[in-house]
Order: sequence, then C-alpha cells, then structure tokens
Amino acid sequence: MKLGVIQGLGLLITVGGLWSCVTQLSPLVDPNEVTENLVVGRAVIILAGDRSRWYSPAVQFLELENQTSHKRFQVEIDSHDRYFTAALPSGTYQLTRVQSAGGPFRSMADVSMTFPVGATAISYVGTWRFEIDSPRYGRMIVVSVVADQSETTQARDFLDGRYPMLRGSSMAETLPLPARVEARLYEVMPYPRYPRYFCRHWW
Repeated sequence: MKLGVIQGLGLLITVGGLWSCVTQLSPLVDPNEVTENLVVGRAVIILAGDRSRWYSPAVQFLELENQTSHKRFQVEIDSHDRYFTAALPSGTYQLTRVQSAGGPFRSMADVSMTFPVGATAISYVGTWRFEIDSPRYGRMIVVSVVADQSETTQARDFLDGRYPMLRGSSMAETLPLPARVEARLYEVMPYPRYPRYFCRHWW
C-alpha cells in the first residue's frame, strides 16, 4: 500500500517537473517586445468525416522543441483559425505535440515536423492545417503545411498590420518537414463526467 502511494507521488512529481520545463507563450508576441528574430505561422482546424458534431474543435496549443538545447515552448492557440507568432532563439525546432479541444473534451497527438529559425530574418512557417477525424475510438489527425503565394501574402499583410515596425523586413520561408504527417489522437484525462450515451469511450 505504502509502496503504491510512493510510486504514485513519484509519478506526479516527475510529470509536474516535465510540465514545468515547458515555456508557455501567448499566441502573439507583444509589439513592444518583438524583434526580427520572429516566427510567424497560421494554425487551422479542418474537419474530416462526419461534420455534425456537438462541439466545434479548435487547436488548443502547439509544443515546439529546440533540437540543440531541448528547451520546449508551448504556443497557446485556443482557436480554430488564427495566426501565431513566437520569439524563439535561432536553431532547429521540432513540432512535437498538438492538443485540440472540442467543448470540454481534450485530445493530444505526438507528431514530428522540423523547421529552422534564423537569427536575422522573420521565419515564415506557413499555414499548419490540422485535419481532425470524427470523434470515435482510434481517430487520427493529419497535419499538413501550405504556403502558396496567397497564404504568404496574407501572412505578410498580417505582420504589417500587427507589427508595423517590421514593415519591409526580410521574411524567410522555413516550412516544416515532412510537409504531411498522420498521428493518433488520444483523449486527455480527466475525462468529463457525462451520461454513458454521450461519452466518447463508448463510441
């Protein structure tokens, strides 16, 4: 009994320690703190399968990891479609995790897409499309990257409007690779206590 309690406490401490190692970032850098060493992108949720859902999904946060220092950054999104910016040290980064939300439900997926961040130019990482399957057991998420001329122009317009001091600054296209990955979505506990007919674990 005591051993089980000790093991449980150890697990909580370990998880808490790992969580505390993540630097949480707001979705947009304050204009007063922005520099040219800026990452800009767009996160969009795409519905796959049955579209008649109780709740509309949204990207809750993205987790990025510096491949040299292994520092992790959690960029809050909390939207189904929004631009995001992050002031990150130069280096190679990996998109390692994405969490989505649909009403009170939370789902997490581990992914692996890498991209460089330069030291002297704005890094444009394109539009990240998160295509989420219908709520069911074993559902998947497909992450893909788009950066056509229209998307790039819109991103530039967003930057000029949000950060006028960067108008005219060079913007390097540094798209994540691979350009498309598929991963399993897992429900994040604690799970909401709803009637049995509404609980996804029974779907």
